[in-house]
Amino acid sequence: MSVTYKFPHDSPIRYLPLVYMLPYDLLVRCPTLRKFPRSRKALMACPEWGEVMMSQQFLNEVMDAVASLAFPHFGFGGWKEHYTGWCPVWRLSYALPMWAKGVERVRGWGVQALFDLPPDFEIPFFDPDDVRSVMKQVVQQTIEEQGWGPMLEVIREMPCDEDFMNWDTNVRKDFFRKWYHTRSKRVQTVSLEECMEDEDSKIHSLPAPDGDFTGQVEGEDFCQRFKSTLSEKDMAILKLRVEGYTFEEIADRLGYKTHSAVVKRMEAIKKRFIQYENETGQ
Repeated sequence: MSVTYKFPHDSPIRYLPLVYMLPYDLLVRCPTLRKFPRSRKALMACPEWGEVMMSQQFLNEVMDAVASLAFPHFGFGGWKEHYTGWCPVWRLSYALPMWAKGVERVRGWGVQALFDLPPDFEIPFFDPDDVRSVMKQVVQQTIEEQGWGPMLEVIREMPCDEDFMNWDTNVRKDFFRKWYHTRSKRVQTVSLEECMEDEDSKIHSLPAPDGDFTGQVEGEDFCQRFKSTLSEKDMAILKLRVEGYTFEEIADRLGYKTHSAVVKRMEAIKKRFIQYENETGQ
């Protein structure tokens, strides 16, 4: 006998079926989602996973992943990353509640179906072609039901100037910095002046490793010149921190035995950043 499960309308749990539907090649690029247990028994056995599902990081990764599956089926050229958030279609691709309902309507894969599975059932990875076929059907049905056709035609005729430009442009960089860094609750803006409060050592008052030092470096005009002074391994650490990875995740990806080694390298990068800033007079 099937039990009907009900959750609050705004509960992130309703997006859990979308997480398990993500193709493996897309899932592995999501540092939080890729670690989710693939059985309900394992998921419920650890209360920490409940906290993860309520986090902003969980929601961000689900939105980005599902948007990348939905966008190609709007009939616009290129990938989602060719566009910025000024494009209405880019924004539509992030309509997560709509895609969750659509997948359940087309494939019957929703929260109820997930919780109807045996607790110890290991959910297999979905076939990538099948997932994209389902998303294509979902998007096309949604366009028809919502009457978006005329609007999409107008958008094609009147594209934003920022869209479909060369990738290496200030407009695109500024947009993605804002989108991917300001959404995270872990990011706090720390000015360079705040880093320099301790005039004797200039180090003791640096923001803690969880602060937004990486965002600061990424935003400075001279960041590319500073990055060129770093070793390949330090550059890899900085890049992963900018992308929002935790120190534990960075240690795992780069082969460090403990995350404390990564913290020490970040502190060394901070010192080098201040030294570089003083030497160049920025």
